[in-house]
Amino acid sequence: DVKKVYALLTEYLSNFDIAFQYSKEELTHFFLPRKNVIYSYVIVDNETKEITDFISYYSLPSTIINGEKYKSLHAAFSYYMVPKKHSIEEIMKDALILAKNDKFDMFNALNIMENKEVFDKLHFGMGSGHLYYYLYNWNLKNTEPEKIGVVLV
Repeated sequence: DVKKVYALLTEYLSNFDIAFQYSKEELTHFFLPRKNVIYSYVIVDNETKEITDFISYYSLPSTIINGEKYKSLHAAFSYYMVPKKHSIEEIMKDALILAKNDKFDMFNALNIMENKEVFDKLHFGMGSGHLYYYLYNWNLKNTEPEKIGVVLV
């Protein structure tokens, strides 16, 4: 599956002005599922048995300071959603269901790549602020979020 996911992800990231170029070894390291760290799923075509889409998110738990009822929040963060056969809305909806099944309390996503297209339809709430990247030693022009294919963890 690594070879097929590698091909899907590489092709998808070529659509963005700023994106990582993962090696197969890096893909294996960063995307193979590890409970409470990274969750990755593939969508397989029932007829051809080919991998058509890829879903990944990572865990970032938070402590609730002075929480009387709850002590922590188990949050999932969208990592890479790679739509090919299905729409970004369909695979993001699948990601929400998978994260709920994986016992996450909430699901976060940045407004990069194609994510912004689904926020209203899937009832995402606006966060409290903006996330800005400062990339050392990278000479880049200002880039619109939908042209960014980099998720930093």
